[in-house]
Amino acid sequence: MTRSRLREAIYKLLFRVEFYPPEQLDEQITLFFESDEWPANAKDSEQSYVRDKFRSIVEKIPEIDGAVDQNSKNWTTARMSRSDLTIIRLGIYEIRYDDDIPTSVAINEAVELAKKYGQDSSGGFVNGVLAKFA
Repeated sequence: MTRSRLREAIYKLLFRVEFYPPEQLDEQITLFFESDEWPANAKDSEQSYVRDKFRSIVEKIPEIDGAVDQNSKNWTTARMSRSDLTIIRLGIYEIRYDDDIPTSVAINEAVELAKKYGQDSSGGFVNGVLAKFA
């Protein structure tokens, strides 16, 4: 599975954070991997990668959201669409905490996710927010 597909799976799991309490996230991980959204032929290492990165990002959400609120002019996390916010969280995590992913790749991949899952203006919005962290 490509890194882009793994990142998309992480995005889909992260999106659930907005709708389920923390104590239900382990159950959501299990349900995700049992769903049609996760390919049946995926490797165990891919599943571990997605699960571990998801959990790492969830741990950093308060810190990431604080940084977004501090660096986004006229925008707070409370005002952002849930889809855009989820993509921004993933992008900032990759920029700040994942040394294996170059900043330009993290931003480009986030913009592509925003184009796919967000509104018409989401790609530009996500790019603008993440550029402040580059």
